[in-house]
Amino acid sequence: MRGIVTTVAAACLAIIASQPAVATDIKAARVWAGPEYTRVVFDLSDNGRYKVSPGDKPGDMIIELPGGSLAGGFRAPGAQGLFKGLDVPGKGARVVAHFDPTARPKSFLVKPAGDYGYRLVLDLYPGDPALAKVGQKNAGTSDDDDSDDDASSAVAVRDAPPARTTASGKRGRATASSAPVASMPASERKVVVAVDAGHGGEDSGARGATGLLEKDVTLNVARELAAQINAQPGMQAVLTRNGDYFIPLKRRYQIAREHNADLFVSIHADAFKNSDARGSSVWVLSPRGKTSEAARWLADRENRADLVGGVSLDDKDDTLAAVLLDLQQGYAMQASESIANNVLKAIGQLGPTHRGYVERANFVVLRSPDVPSILVETAFITNPSEETKLRSSAHRQSLATAVLGGIRNYFANTPPPGTWFAAQAARRNGNNLVAVAKRAEPVVETASQIQASPVVGAATAASKAANSAARRTAKAVNIARADDNVRDLHRVARGETLRGIAQQYGVSVGSLRQVNQIPDSGVRAGTVLAIPSS
Repeated sequence: MRGIVTTVAAACLAIIASQPAVATDIKAARVWAGPEYTRVVFDLSDNGRYKVSPGDKPGDMIIELPGGSLAGGFRAPGAQGLFKGLDVPGKGARVVAHFDPTARPKSFLVKPAGDYGYRLVLDLYPGDPALAKVGQKNAGTSDDDDSDDDASSAVAVRDAPPARTTASGKRGRATASSAPVASMPASERKVVVAVDAGHGGEDSGARGATGLLEKDVTLNVARELAAQINAQPGMQAVLTRNGDYFIPLKRRYQIAREHNADLFVSIHADAFKNSDARGSSVWVLSPRGKTSEAARWLADRENRADLVGGVSLDDKDDTLAAVLLDLQQGYAMQASESIANNVLKAIGQLGPTHRGYVERANFVVLRSPDVPSILVETAFITNPSEETKLRSSAHRQSLATAVLGGIRNYFANTPPPGTWFAAQAARRNGNNLVAVAKRAEPVVETASQIQASPVVGAATAASKAANSAARRTAKAVNIARADDNVRDLHRVARGETLRGIAQQYGVSVGSLRQVNQIPDSGVRAGTVLAIPSS
């Protein structure tokens, strides 16, 4: 019996060994060229092994899938950006990609997602002409490269110049040369809004019943919103992308941080399996997302070396770094909530909202620890009537106008210090900027004081946007003059308590009540509280 089993098993192994491995074919190829990198995508029939090696001359790369072939009707894409063309020499799944000799190539395999199967991605980054041969040598050979799409494509894509350094050595704000904004004094800087068009390039997002793609809708709305922002005095837009190309999710909010943005707005179009779903919505980061991002920042040394609200965490011990980060995140989330409510109310005038309240989720693009961030779902692209609206340039313009209205309303009521909005608020109070600066002097800490007390300094930085309007009110100035022990001012947000505010600033509830003459433990939203120095 044992001999029969052995014979059968051997026969089965012989049959399996005689069968060739499943070959992987190249079905199609596409190219997207962004301002700072070019992506070439090959659609594959399966998760096959591939090899990448340098060609005979700089700027050539050979891509092979052993045992595979080119699908019938395969067409090589035309030249775009750093990509110069594709040759198909002989038979089999072997192609030669031609690109700028100075480009730095990077290849990796992407697993199936959405409507796409396995894809082999070739990213081409601009490089130093002197390093062309080195880049060619480093292209290497790769088998089953499972590099993460997000990590391996972390390239800055900006449509405004990077932040510049002024003569005084301070970091200036990025501005777009095409912005038709009114001239203003140098001290009245513009509020910077980073506008992110969701998806792009290979990532088309959701698809409507008649074929409308989310990536096209978001780009059109983002461009319209940016144009309207740039037409406003005291405001400047930065587009994360201004064409049909892909940007990794983390990279999007990093662009906002690099441009010292006061706000990050990501534009999307919702989708659902039921075509009856409808309505716009606005999202902010969930508390869970805040906590997980804080853990990543505190654990990652590169993150800690970065500035969060103007304060580096790298030279702080773990406890202090956690406190500083929590303060800054708290400010960003509070501001995000206020802006999101304003925007939701504004777009609600155009049609129904999906929930009627601001929603929360752990979206990657909302994780910036120091830039208030919101995500706007313009409508359900899977709803036929809403898809029709999204096709309309007039409706997209109205959407952008509504979003801008909500944003502008927030900055008018809570102007960041030193901005055009802050100057306007001062003028409405009958003051000029110099007068306000002098009168507010008793309650604003000096740079040396902030250095000496990093916790107090971080608290000031974290709440500066929420408190700036309060500092310019007559009531705030009078409080500061009446009590030399006041170190800061705090505008009470909805849901805050005296106990929570006291813990935030490290003072007692009793001292808060005494300085502000509060008879009981309750406090109303919008009240400006003086924070005692001890």
